[in-house]
Amino acid sequence: MAAPCSPESGPAAAGGTGPRVYFQSPPAGEAGPEEEEGPVRRQGRVTVKYDRKELRKRLHLEEWILEQLTVLYDCQEEEIPELEIDVDELLDMESDEARSARVKELLVDCYKPTEVFVADLLDKIRGMQKLSTPQKK
Repeated sequence: MAAPCSPESGPAAAGGTGPRVYFQSPPAGEAGPEEEEGPVRRQGRVTVKYDRKELRKRLHLEEWILEQLTVLYDCQEEEIPELEIDVDELLDMESDEARSARVKELLVDCYKPTEVFVADLLDKIRGMQKLSTPQKK
């Protein structure tokens, strides 16, 4: 399989239309009979589109979560214990009770009350969409 590489001076750097992905051909020993001339570059284009509004909402939510965790754990962002509040996982859950229980489970080591944070988090994610790779139309 061809490996992606990033040339130092690509079309985007030269004023092209956008980011490009280049693929290198496999080494000479792995190449098929028709590709024995040497390495050949093929150009590919990545065209995944996300809803910018949803991305912005998610970014603001994640910044808010970090801010709240620094208050809850009474420390700097770098000192927050390793925990991952997966918003997509929460959105997949059937009820607010299940979401609340999951977040409280993640915050089990927090010595401060977490009820307000959990309630605010559930309010903020209500109506949000999962960020999954968009399907081709």
